[in-house]
Amino acid sequence: MKKYTVMQRKEDVVRNWNHYDAEGKVLGRLAADIAVKLMGKDKVSYTPHIDGGDFVVVTNIEKMVVTGKKLTDKIYYNHSGFPGGLRERRLEEVMAKNPKEALMLAVKRMLPKNRLGREQLTRLRIFVGAEHAHTAQKPTKVEL
Repeated sequence: MKKYTVMQRKEDVVRNWNHYDAEGKVLGRLAADIAVKLMGKDKVSYTPHIDGGDFVVVTNIEKMVVTGKKLTDKIYYNHSGFPGGLRERRLEEVMAKNPKEALMLAVKRMLPKNRLGREQLTRLRIFVGAEHAHTAQKPTKVEL
């Protein structure tokens, strides 16, 4: 019997909905698991050049935790491109103002840096409270 590798086609992709409750979860570990789901690397039919990942819904994002001294030591840098245009923000400032941004940046930086990664990131839905707008899709609860 001949063995061969089956390459997934974009017409054959089946997308599931997954729900993560971020309460008490560590930011980096949660982001790594979400990135794997968005890329579809946990599926047998994973193909690197096909977007075969699932939808991910994350709730209770404000109750997410970080370990060590990351709240005070981790710094996010942005530069406008002009002289003196470097802006620095600490993780505790980002978490206080917009906790969605901290998770979004963590997941974004774990995805491929091309148009495929940008397309995968559109399937990530983040909500601050315990309620979300995707109950009709019946997302599967995922435990870390």
